[in-house]
Amino acid sequence: MGAMPEKRKPVVIVTRKLPDVIETRMMELFDTRLNHDDVPWTQNELIEAVKIADVLVPTVTDRIDARVLSQAGSNLRLIASFGTGVDHIDLKTARQRGITVTNTPGVLTEDTADMTMALLLAVTRRLAEGERVARSGTWHGWGPTMMLGTRLWGKRLGIIGLGRIGQALARRARGFGLTIHYHNRRRVHPDVETELEATYWDSLDQMLARMDIVSINCPHTPATYHLLSARRLALLRPHCFIVNSSRGEVIDENALTRMLEKGDLAGAALDVYEHEPAINPRLVALDNVVLLPHMGSATLEGRIDMGEKVIINIKAFSDGHPPPDRVIETMF
Repeated sequence: MGAMPEKRKPVVIVTRKLPDVIETRMMELFDTRLNHDDVPWTQNELIEAVKIADVLVPTVTDRIDARVLSQAGSNLRLIASFGTGVDHIDLKTARQRGITVTNTPGVLTEDTADMTMALLLAVTRRLAEGERVARSGTWHGWGPTMMLGTRLWGKRLGIIGLGRIGQALARRARGFGLTIHYHNRRRVHPDVETELEATYWDSLDQMLARMDIVSINCPHTPATYHLLSARRLALLRPHCFIVNSSRGEVIDENALTRMLEKGDLAGAALDVYEHEPAINPRLVALDNVVLLPHMGSATLEGRIDMGEKVIINIKAFSDGHPPPDRVIETMF
């Protein structure tokens, strides 16, 4: 009797450079094709990949839309996305074609909450402005009215989306003396509200009109596109700051920019933009805006944890088990 034929390793195509330890492990486990030069792929390159892949590992900037999925070979059964948000994948078309989609939730929670807190501090205490002054060679020394910011202690923070990241932000914010308010599609468990001393607002409009700082921590879905519309942004008081570490599409960026230019808002701290990687030059020109290049979850530890989740999802799926981080279309 000859030996049993070895099961074919799945062809796994990875669209961007991942941490070395993750790429090495993937090469050991699967028939892995990597993007060594890390240049984002065009739509045509994504189409070529889905034609031959058993598993595609895209990232949040790869648009896996109906046009790409319609070209997929019958062997593409899994899209194991590297990231938490899934707004870049057409989940409906994937489901119709029998393709499972997984993501990497949970591992980025603390890192993203750290960065959101940093953005909140940076915009209220004018850190980016101060840093520019310190480097400019024009600083003439301390003065009692120089670079005055806004005190956090005792202010109201309104969190839009009290999920994992929103809750982690609330825990940090309480340590700075902020009172926690939130709006969600569904009210969180009373135990969570008690722990965070969080006040639930059924009406987003009413919450926005009463906050000192608003942080966006909900995913981008068709339901949250321009959730902060021109009409809703106009409800914010002029001393209010806005922080976004979620997705740029949740805010009407043009309306936000107009309000900041007119002084109808105190400031904004943004890690994400409506048309990434393009950033509105009018935003760049404003001093009271802190801008970061989508680095909210960017820690080495976090990226490795994400990669390990991707590997577990692929391994479970190729072994015939349900992957732990399957994305259900109806969740969104």
